[in-house]
Amino acid sequence: MERSALTPSHRSSAARIFEEIGVLPQADNLFHQATERMLRAAEMVGLRHHQQIILAQPKSEVMVHFPVQMDDGRHRLFKGYRVQHNDALGPYLGGIRFHPRLSLDTVKGLAVLSTLRASLVRVPLGGAFGGVRCAPTEMSEDERRRVVRRFCSAISHQIGPAHDIVAPDSGADSQTMAWFLDTLAQTTPEPSRQDQSRAVVGKPGELGGLMPRGRAAALSVVATLDTLLSDVDLASDGMRVSIMGFGAVGSAVARALATRGCPIVSVLTQSGALANAQGLDPVALQAHHARTGGVEGFDGGQTCTEEEFWQIESEVLIVASPERSMDEVRAAKVQARVVVEAGLACTTPAAEDVLMQRCIDLFPDILCSSGSDVAHFLEWNGLRSQPGIRREEVEEHVLRQALFAARRVRVARMKHECDWRVAAQCAALERIARVYELRGVFP
Repeated sequence: MERSALTPSHRSSAARIFEEIGVLPQADNLFHQATERMLRAAEMVGLRHHQQIILAQPKSEVMVHFPVQMDDGRHRLFKGYRVQHNDALGPYLGGIRFHPRLSLDTVKGLAVLSTLRASLVRVPLGGAFGGVRCAPTEMSEDERRRVVRRFCSAISHQIGPAHDIVAPDSGADSQTMAWFLDTLAQTTPEPSRQDQSRAVVGKPGELGGLMPRGRAAALSVVATLDTLLSDVDLASDGMRVSIMGFGAVGSAVARALATRGCPIVSVLTQSGALANAQGLDPVALQAHHARTGGVEGFDGGQTCTEEEFWQIESEVLIVASPERSMDEVRAAKVQARVVVEAGLACTTPAAEDVLMQRCIDLFPDILCSSGSDVAHFLEWNGLRSQPGIRREEVEEHVLRQALFAARRVRVARMKHECDWRVAAQCAALERIARVYELRGVFP
């Protein structure tokens, strides 16, 4: 098993759970990594054995295969997933991702983190995740639409406002959710069609959506920094920020922090890197990125290599790139004082070890991305249909709930004398444990 921050006793406890449920841990398996981390926190907060067993495996896993006709007339077979991890707190909520390297174990790991994130931010929802293994950037809009519709049709019997709510993740946007919603409505009996609009969140505003996923996540990043920077002897005024990943979340975080006077001194993407000691213009860079598909050629900064990116000093590094993109090699090069996970599972356990050894604080994913769950809950709850609701009110609510979550993490860190990730998971698991004590286990 990959080395982690677990003590021997913690490691043996997780190993006992894995052995009991018939799981052979693998070092590069995201589901095993996420579950091992969760079980460490579960032992610290005193979760009962049967509760740990329940949380160590998803409640259900669905894998589907479906053909889609491509623009050239040929048919391709696609593989899709929907994993429902835990619904003790309420209906499942989780993203759908379209990515060429998506796998069942990746989806299972992200479903675990979705459960913890919803619990931490105190929305009455459980955790799920899903998606399709495909490369959306290599497909036309018509091909993407057909893939989304066929995937929705294949899993529609699993989706519903009182059972499982789907949200956008990497490779999906509001248009994706509009296609998903329309397909779900067409495959639902007439009496229930209207209510199915609540089963899909992250929709366009015209269909009841509240705010873009990136903006909601950015609000929770801001709330986390506002609350916890003083704990690591940093001030937010004028702090320099580097960003790894410039998609929907990374660009939204850049705009939010730049608005608060924090210069974005460097950006790293799969297509290249940029630097500007005076600060990049995130609005102009986002427009350039949307137009060209990359950061090359942007005249508001200097193109640099990845090695040069890691040499640029900043106080905060925002990681808004795919899962496990922060590995131990990159962690050894980080110059920032604080690393912020704006997406789920960005950092490997080995990389986290390196950061801890270098005394670099890591603000974890289930806290820093929790704003999206609050916004999705409000949308699911039909807030958009209420007259007179202003965007500012929605953003204030998301920000307030994320602030409360950050404070819970601070309290848990002092109580359990642990790092930020374990503290966040402890705060989330304490609520789940209380709910299980009240509800019991059927029958």
